[in-house]
Amino acid sequence: MNTDDINLAYKVRHALNENLDALPVSTTERLAAARALAMARKKPDAPRQALGAKRPLFDFKSLFTGPVLARIAVVAPMLALVVGMGGVYQYEQQQRLAAMAEIDAAVLADELPLTAYLDHGFNAYVESQQRQQ
Repeated sequence: MNTDDINLAYKVRHALNENLDALPVSTTERLAAARALAMARKKPDAPRQALGAKRPLFDFKSLFTGPVLARIAVVAPMLALVVGMGGVYQYEQQQRLAAMAEIDAAVLADELPLTAYLDHGFNAYVESQQRQQ
């Protein structure tokens, strides 16, 4: 609900409460009987919340206040995910370093003139070789 809706609800409630004392006794008794009947039909475990109230999708406080097994059941998969992502990152870094070392070894073993290393085409060739591996 936005602020305008809340203000309108307060105004309507105030207007209804102003005329509450002016209602006939028969109307007041019928309203009281209807409320008592509705409360009697209400399920005992039904929450006493307003219809507009919303609960959060996930309560982060329950992570730290619940039973130990429940906390472990939540934390263990998160920890496994972080460790797995770190392992994938390290593996990719090792593969990249190995490819660069292979190119460096090939460049050092080859008999190219020094001017070949300054050529922009040579840099493009080295980058394309790195992308292929």
